[in-house]
Amino acid sequence: MSVRTRDELGGRAAIAGIGATEFSKDSGRSELKLAVEAVHAALDDAGLTPADVDGMVTFTMDTSPEITVAQAAGIGDLSFFSRIHYGGGAACATVQQAALAVATGVAEVVVCYRAFNERSGRRFGSGVQQREPSAEGAALGWSLPWGLLTPASWVAMTAQCYLHTYHLTPEAFGHVAVTDRRHAANNPAAYFHGKPITLADHAASRWIVEPLRLLDCCQETDGGQAVVVTTTERARDLRHAPAVITAAAQGAGRRQEGMTSFYRDDLTGLPEMDVVARQLWRTSGLRPSDIDVGILYDHFTPFVLMQLEEFGFCAPGEAADFVAADALPLNTHGGQLGEAYLHGMNGIAEAVRQLRGTSVNQVAGAAHALVTAGTGVPTSGLILGADG
Repeated sequence: MSVRTRDELGGRAAIAGIGATEFSKDSGRSELKLAVEAVHAALDDAGLTPADVDGMVTFTMDTSPEITVAQAAGIGDLSFFSRIHYGGGAACATVQQAALAVATGVAEVVVCYRAFNERSGRRFGSGVQQREPSAEGAALGWSLPWGLLTPASWVAMTAQCYLHTYHLTPEAFGHVAVTDRRHAANNPAAYFHGKPITLADHAASRWIVEPLRLLDCCQETDGGQAVVVTTTERARDLRHAPAVITAAAQGAGRRQEGMTSFYRDDLTGLPEMDVVARQLWRTSGLRPSDIDVGILYDHFTPFVLMQLEEFGFCAPGEAADFVAADALPLNTHGGQLGEAYLHGMNGIAEAVRQLRGTSVNQVAGAAHALVTAGTGVPTSGLILGADG
């Protein structure tokens, strides 16, 4: 995929299986065990066995290496294994890597997975601690001494600028939280199943870092999620109709840092997601009006609004009204705010369910789903389509 030209990957690979553990605050088992459970569930969903797998992809942040998971899951020889950087920004890129492998014959069946005890173990929301020296880490030296210690504090800088520029109040972010929790309330797998919220609830939740309230911030979750990628042709012979990978992209913007890109000319958008958007639209030949459901990475509510604007669903500053009007079915699983925080991998699974027609908040006739990965960092995105 080039930032300037259309690629040839679209349509050559598909997601054939999805599987997850339960989502909890204390799994009671190791991250390796969670990974293996999710991998087995995804393979069973596809109608495949561990012996069919010859490729694996995960995040650099995952503590369970591909080779170790393969061994523990009963998988044999591997011809492809890969990891993607930048935390949640890796989610959709794992599927892109898998698609590249199967489309070129490097592998036939690739499992992408992510598993962690993010609540009972390491809590990412606590910020940067005991980081080894690196060029990337050095950039944090410009922010940490002044009190910007956590992801919420980093996002709050951009969120405040967004509100100021477009003359909005923090209520603008509440529409995202309410939408996610409404969908989570219908989802038995969601941590907040049966617990919708109102704008008043959002406004009453405590400040974390102004202008972000508690209900603007995603959960901390223990769990695992996996997806199985193979060629579109092979997927058609498996248990479920394939979710075709219509387009896949990664993106990093000018002056990109990891969550602290405060020296850009404009802090009201997400240039890394603009790179992804341009590539996805160019390769797919689709437009915003063709998308039936959006699964947008929602670690913090302001970045959902900015993503909608970067993808062209609405003009800059208008995304809050767009969400309030339910102009696009959004995060129908409940998102990371309502279902679980699995670094975006559970969002990919929801897009697959929508295309299969099995979501608990099903969009009638859903044929195209947009999925995005973590924002504020180098990121990735997918457009998945129903076969045929």
